[in-house]
Amino acid sequence: MTADIVIDPDPRPAEAVPRIALVTGASRGLGAALCERLAGAGWHVVAVARTTGGLEEVDDRVRERAAPGALTLAPMDITNDEAMRHLCASIHGRWGRLDLWAHAAIHAAPMAPAGHVDLKDWDRSVAVNLRATGALIPMVEPLLLAAPDRGTALFLDDPRGGTRFFGAYGATKAGQIALARSWQAEAARLGPRVVVAEPRPMATALRARVGLIPEPPPRIDHLLYRSD
Repeated sequence: MTADIVIDPDPRPAEAVPRIALVTGASRGLGAALCERLAGAGWHVVAVARTTGGLEEVDDRVRERAAPGALTLAPMDITNDEAMRHLCASIHGRWGRLDLWAHAAIHAAPMAPAGHVDLKDWDRSVAVNLRATGALIPMVEPLLLAAPDRGTALFLDDPRGGTRFFGAYGATKAGQIALARSWQAEAARLGPRVVVAEPRPMATALRARVGLIPEPPPRIDHLLYRSD
């Protein structure tokens, strides 16, 4: 089905603790747009990405718009288990919960025939797209379950499995989404809510890198999703 992205303003008083979001892959593309949209709706966003400069640019845009929410910048690599474990412990210590985890971090290897995939790109694709996701789920799940509404985990699908020249990206992204759907089925009764959504294309550096000609960048509030 299709549905507009709706990020409700936080209805609680300004002095109350805001809703808390963790966005992984927050420095550019859809991750950055989600950070800005969430902060604009009054959320406090923990923004994770490897590039400090990219995170600071997102934070600058949020501040320029005098958004009611705010960002906590966490420049780190999601493949660093110890760093991510420490971050999750810090979130628990400060807020005791997460209301949303939006997982937008991805490594898109350059397009190449399967017989010519660079092993460094393959290893990085597995590490970021698949292994890190599997490591993060058990770290984040208790924080989501501690939220009053049991929290939501959002995964962004980009079905390229079996597409020519997308071997490394397509295989590891498909594995990531398969893992997310397993978690979705397991958590259906007790939570957290796991959503797998397929965003329309955006003009991002990632899409340029893999050789895709993007559509004009849509505004975040007009993105359409096919979601479960």
